[in-house]
Formats: sequence, C-alpha cells, structure tokens
Amino acid sequence: MRILLTNDDGINAPGLAALERIARTLSDDLWVCAPETEQSGKSRALTLTEPLRVRTLDDRRFSVTGTPTDCVMLAVRNLIGGAQPDLVLSGVNYGGNLAEDVTLSGTVAGAIEGMALGIPSIALSQMRGVERGDNPSEFLTAETFGADLVAKLLNAGWPSDVILNINFPSKAPPDGLGIAVTRQGFRDVRTRYAEHRTDLRGQTYYWTGYRHQLSNPAPGTDLEAAYAGRISVTPLHIDLTHEATIRALKTALAPTPISGARATDLAGVK
Repeated sequence: MRILLTNDDGINAPGLAALERIARTLSDDLWVCAPETEQSGKSRALTLTEPLRVRTLDDRRFSVTGTPTDCVMLAVRNLIGGAQPDLVLSGVNYGGNLAEDVTLSGTVAGAIEGMALGIPSIALSQMRGVERGDNPSEFLTAETFGADLVAKLLNAGWPSDVILNINFPSKAPPDGLGIAVTRQGFRDVRTRYAEHRTDLRGQTYYWTGYRHQLSNPAPGTDLEAAYAGRISVTPLHIDLTHEATIRALKTALAPTPISGARATDLAGVK
C-alpha cells in the first residue's frame, strides 16, 4: 500500500514524525510532502499568486513553500513516481480539529485534497493536555492507537466523497469508552478572538488566538467525545448545501412575481 503523508504544522513538526511511525506499521511504501513552514488555519487555500518551491529532502520526502492543499496536489500530480497513493494521511496535528474548526483546519484540508483526487484520506489530530512545547510524548495516544484504528477503518471502508477526521484525547481513553463515531459539533461559546497589542515602536497590531473555554456539546458530537476522553472518528464531506433551506426557499420563491432580466435569471427556480 502506497501512503502519502502531509500536515499543516510543517515538515519538521513532531506530529509528522509521529505520523511516519504510525504509517510505517502499515506499509514501507511511504511518501512525505509537507509545508516548509507552519500553515495552521489555512484551510483549503491554494497558492495562485506566487510560485511554489519544492525542496527535495530525499527520494520520497519533500517540503513545499505552500499550503497542505498545494502539497497533496503537487505530490500526487508531480512528485510521486509511478502509481498514485492508495491512502493520504494528514497530521498528526498538534491540537484538536473539532466542531466548526474543521472548516479552518489545514490538516483536514490536506485530507480533503486527497479525497478530491480520488484517494481515501484521513485527518489525524492529537488533543493537547496541560503540557506545552514540542514534546514527542504528547503524541503517545495517537501513536498507541493510530495504526490499529487506521487499519480497521481501511478494512471497513467509506464513501469516496468522504474523509475521516480522527481526534485523539491527550491521555489514553478510559476503560469502556474507547472509540466514538461522531458527527461534527458546534460550540455554544465563541473561543476565537484577536488580542490588541502594541509593538516596540508604538504601532498597533493584533494577535489571533483561542480562549480555552469548554462548550456544552450535544450528544454524539466530536466535542462530546473529546471532553469525555474518547477517540472521535467523524466522517466529513464538502457538500455544504443545506437541503432544508432549499425546500423552504423553493416554497417561498415559487409564487413570487419577478419581471425583467431577473425573471430570466430565475426561470429555473421551482
């Protein structure tokens, strides 16, 4: 099995090294293509206004001056010789990718690009505990459970337009809890904010960050599983259409008289 590894924390991130150790238990045909520098929060950004530079670290290891989406696209289309990968693994992210944050995550985006290219793809993230700093042991839960979980998911399979988003708790799951298959949650608190600061020249700037504030998650969500210390597996896809609103708008707009050019534009609305 040929596996492509990527991330959004950068080519030198400890989480990528942890992912390599996980993947090595599944296959010896590994390829790595990751951003040259950290690209957290870049979502599915694609670099269009400047050239992408590729640094070849060895025959199967590359860094790119771009986003996770750039990395996966270049790896599959340009850098990997022979057959395309059978699996894309993105991570292991330093910190969870949960709830509405999945739409911002470069880790999730790397997996989405793999899916868009027709490759089964999984995003892996490690929740952080109280400790901080690049301590490889912080990825112990992901490394302990990751390989077996990925193997089981591959055996089970999933639709071609879906990625799997895995979040590992900061500590090993308690007995009897284990793995939860979840849906994406939504926070009932606003944790993202921009802090106003002043630099040494007296100029104003802002630094974006997160407040460590727990929400009250609904049952069955990724957030609930994370708070309970369980491994969360969430199937995600990029069809953002809200079906109930389609039905409501069709009903609301059907009897509305429209004249002129707008009538032509909306002639297909039923």
